[in-house]
Amino acid sequence: MERKNEMNKVNSLPQETSRFFSSKFIRFLGGKNLLFLLVIILLVGCTVFVYDKISFIFEPLHVLFEVIILPGVLGVILFYLLRPPLKLLVRWKVPRALAILILYIVVIALITLLVLLVFPFLRDQFTNLVQEFPVVLMALANDLLAFLNNSHFSEYFEKINFDYNQILTDFTDSFITTVKVTLGSLATGVATGITGFLSTVTGIILSLVIVPFITFYLLYEGDKMPRFILLLFPPRMRKRIGDVLHDMDKQISSYIQGQILVSFCIGVMMTIGFLIIGMPYALLLGFLAMITSVVPYLGPAIAATPAAIIAIVNSPWLLVKLAIVWTIVQLIEGKFISPQIMGKSLSIHPITIIFVLLTAGSLFGVPGVVLGIPGYALIKVLISHTYRLFKQRYNRFQSDETNLYEELK
Repeated sequence: MERKNEMNKVNSLPQETSRFFSSKFIRFLGGKNLLFLLVIILLVGCTVFVYDKISFIFEPLHVLFEVIILPGVLGVILFYLLRPPLKLLVRWKVPRALAILILYIVVIALITLLVLLVFPFLRDQFTNLVQEFPVVLMALANDLLAFLNNSHFSEYFEKINFDYNQILTDFTDSFITTVKVTLGSLATGVATGITGFLSTVTGIILSLVIVPFITFYLLYEGDKMPRFILLLFPPRMRKRIGDVLHDMDKQISSYIQGQILVSFCIGVMMTIGFLIIGMPYALLLGFLAMITSVVPYLGPAIAATPAAIIAIVNSPWLLVKLAIVWTIVQLIEGKFISPQIMGKSLSIHPITIIFVLLTAGSLFGVPGVVLGIPGYALIKVLISHTYRLFKQRYNRFQSDETNLYEELK
């Protein structure tokens, strides 16, 4: 009876309106559903506009988001890192809760060993590097001045009255003074604003305490989450939504697991290479290379900068050795490690990766650089599935068989 009433309403529409909705182009766009889509877009736009005008009301939500974003991201990263060994233990008939407990014990033991064995060396090398940094910088400036004084550039600079000696000396002194003032003001700020400092540290500690609980929940209930999300959608949409969720999960897991393992390999190879060539602060520079290599392409270049400065001060031959080590490591990583570990699951061109990193870094800072590639991978999955639906819908409404898209697999 209700369907008959709906049909009567449709038939009672003016003839021009019926023709409008019955046209091929409008039916291709969704027919009357297009009106609902436009209304939803309008409502979303109005919501964003109103939020911009009264954003102060939502300040508690903004603070809550800032509090949960750090433990949430760390929890997701640990979830994807621990999920493969968890699946292996479950396959060996180990109860899921006990398997998670075993993984936690192993992780805590590894962290404890790193803190006890590696951290003291890193701390000592970092302290020495900070203390010797002004000396290293002055030595570099003196070497540059000696090179300019013994080259043909000195005569050219004298002709144009360009005192590069004074300029370089002033720049070096100013830079060192700026570093000292910055560190001093930071210490003063911490001392005077101890309440704010303690609250910030407390917030970070609380966030880190929450991470194990988030990770445990994801490991224990993570397999049920896709089913829960699918139940939010109508039955006819669940197959497509399930495919999207599966591809998103595959992209994120491939990136996190692969990039962490690649970064570890780069750190180990760089440390071994630094030790072989006799690079000062080899362990610290190798650890820095491992941390920064989480960011593809740009990370290794950033890590090589302080190593290059230290090498130049020691000897030009050490700089050549550093360049050889860095090149060999990048070749091994690019030709063997990354293809074997990450494969072609992301299928992102290197130029696209650099563009995404620069854009995300400009918009969101360091978090944007770290999370830019995973975010781009998720957006790429959504766009690819949307384009797939567009091609299917186009083929369904296209009467000319010679103008159809290729057969979709």
